[in-house]
Amino acid sequence: MPELPEVEVIRRDLEREVVGRKIKAVDVNRLRSIRRHKTSKEFASELVGAKIRSVGRRGKYLVMRLDGDRALVVHLGMSGQLLRAKSAKTPMPKHTHVVISFTEGGQLRFVDPRTFGEMFVTTLEELEEQVTELAHLGVDPLEHAMSWETFGRTIIKRKVKLKTLLMDQKFVAGIGNIYSDEILFAAGLRWDRTSDTLSDQEIRRLSRAIIETLQEAVKYRGSSLADEQYVDLFGEPGGFQLHHNVYDREGKLCPRCRHPVVRARYSNRSTFFCAACQV
Repeated sequence: MPELPEVEVIRRDLEREVVGRKIKAVDVNRLRSIRRHKTSKEFASELVGAKIRSVGRRGKYLVMRLDGDRALVVHLGMSGQLLRAKSAKTPMPKHTHVVISFTEGGQLRFVDPRTFGEMFVTTLEELEEQVTELAHLGVDPLEHAMSWETFGRTIIKRKVKLKTLLMDQKFVAGIGNIYSDEILFAAGLRWDRTSDTLSDQEIRRLSRAIIETLQEAVKYRGSSLADEQYVDLFGEPGGFQLHHNVYDREGKLCPRCRHPVVRARYSNRSTFFCAACQV
């Protein structure tokens, strides 16, 4: 599933590519992708004739503001992709469920093999009613800086494993399995340390690692794993997977201490870390 860096890369691409464009037509090939709307006609009528004014992000949700107080909201789910096609003649990828055509030419295509993602139109005022989790999102590390003192006061009250804490969307928005492992490696902390055991120095390291790791991931345009389900707006894979220190690197040498990276089971998924230098 795309995490915060991947969604931010797409947001920035959309900001450059579609802001100011007017929607000419909308074609829906799979109703599940617009399941909050009764019909494809209803969904299309909300968009045709509207102009995209800006592109924002709430956690992993993309929010394209339209005329007035309306917004086109996109969640990529497990396998969703947004692709910019310069022309309607550009070959249509398999599993393309929604196509938005612009009056100036070109299209925005929503591709989603597993159909867990979605698109819907709502007002900004009703967005949190439509997606209740957004009302309880934690701090966004790419948009709002938090001092390490404030960060420390927040986590010291919790007695929870660090990986659980990082993946709690009510604590920090947008971090999943990949970046929790990479952040904890950067901070030199084990995934199963509890948050109330951290020293001031460890709290500072963790706070810095969250920001720096996510910024680096955006710089390298996100992580594309072997299935390459995540690609950017132009269909290109990210490059941050080439800079992963521990994630999916079981048995390979830790870049810091040269001990093999190990894998543990965590909440029905794998977590990767260095048992020698993460304490």
